Amino acid sequence: MNQQQLINLAFTAADNAYTPYSNYKVGACLLCKDGNYFLGANIENASYGATNCAERSAVFAAYSYGYRKDDFDTLCIVCYGKTIAAPCGICRQVLSELLNQDTPIVLANKENSMVTTIAELLPMQFTSEDMK
Repeated sequence: MNQQQLINLAFTAADNAYTPYSNYKVGACLLCKDGNYFLGANIENASYGATNCAERSAVFAAYSYGYRKDDFDTLCIVCYGKTIAAPCGICRQVLSELLNQDTPIVLANKENSMVTTIAELLPMQFTSEDMK
């Protein structure tokens, strides 16, 4: 699957977002090495802390099906905003544990895209090693 196909699938997921408060729709597509993929959309809640972001929705779905970080090929996160989508702080922390450090992460909006990794997005990560 090429990068544009991932972006298109992520926008399909964004169209399913539940965003009655912010109207900021985000979608994600997590491609696995076996060709399967998982979509995620942001789901808001009146209690903002109970909101779940698109990228966590996709990664949590994959983990729920038994996939783990070594099974992932690429994560794509998109939005309809003026700037490209970027994971929030909570998502960066979650992705730092649930993705490999060098897993490509495509960030995009309708006009632009870029590829990064969680190692670039979250330097000096707090990990399980810090808890020993």
